[in-house]
Amino acid sequence: MSGTAEAPPAGPKRLDFFERYLSVWVLLCMVAGVALGKLLPGATSALSRMDFGRDSHVNVPISILLWLMIYPMMLKVDFGSIGGIARRPRGLMVTLFINWLVKPFSMAFLAWLFMQHAFARWIDPETARGFTAGLIILAAAPCTAMVFVWSYLTDGDPAYTLVQVAVNDLIMLVVFAPIVMFLCGVAHVVVPARVLVTSVVVFIVVPLAAGWLTRTALLRSRGREWFDGRFLPRFHPVMVGALLLTLVLIFAFQAENLTSRWFMVALIAVPIILQVYFNSGLTYLLMRLLRVEHSVAAPGSLIGASNFFELAVAVAIALFGPGSPAALATVVGVLVEVPVMLSICGACNRSRRWYESAQA
Repeated sequence: MSGTAEAPPAGPKRLDFFERYLSVWVLLCMVAGVALGKLLPGATSALSRMDFGRDSHVNVPISILLWLMIYPMMLKVDFGSIGGIARRPRGLMVTLFINWLVKPFSMAFLAWLFMQHAFARWIDPETARGFTAGLIILAAAPCTAMVFVWSYLTDGDPAYTLVQVAVNDLIMLVVFAPIVMFLCGVAHVVVPARVLVTSVVVFIVVPLAAGWLTRTALLRSRGREWFDGRFLPRFHPVMVGALLLTLVLIFAFQAENLTSRWFMVALIAVPIILQVYFNSGLTYLLMRLLRVEHSVAAPGSLIGASNFFELAVAVAIALFGPGSPAALATVVGVLVEVPVMLSICGACNRSRRWYESAQA
């Protein structure tokens, strides 16, 4: 800007301490959970049986912890920002195309290919179908919270990123359950429709409505500065603690599987990693072809690849139980997401000059 001194170059952007080492925390939770399941099998079994009603599969302690994660995420969604995006719709259209017409179907194909065919010698058919269901659920839920971290690291347009998240959340209300039902049916996995709809209501509709009502009321009464600067930060340690405790419990419920068939985690990671790189690369190339700004394309490619793993874990547990192969598959998504997404952030930043050459 004329008349002002040039700002000093910004230092390299970095994740907060917790996000930077998320994969380490997941590994530590795995160790703690397996130890809990092996050393205190009676207590672990009692916790796994605490359901909301007989045969509901909705585990009480895990459901409470998941709500403590999901509700704060929904507080960040600003639906009022959607209207301003009409002037630059191409980036949003690419993101929605990848999220809802490519990503769930590509993951379903990769899950079927690897779980039920390529890895068939190591995975029995019933377990393979459970892994397939978990991977489908994982891919059918676009990322909500970590997207803002990826956008920050790639110098993304924060307002546009917010709109992409808000629109995805609205679409998720309507199409998440039908996509999961359809793709699981194609994969010959029986999904109880009533439990799935209940999961969508409990883990999407209710926290989204609660977050919107809370956000609207507090912005009107206390103002944005107080809401963003003082209210939202209070939830960060709650979210962190709830996530880690959830993982400990899930790994405790999975202790026997993990110790007797530990290599399953590595097998599950293969289709997840391939799917993430495929969808992020496709999004990035489509954005460049359509001459979308890099500040929109970079976070868009990350939105098109990452997953709302908190919701996926909740739905997998509700549908199949906390000790199920489906629940384990969704948790592996947490394990691999951070290092893979950081590599994509780096690729987007290093390729900025190449990307922008198409717009010259």
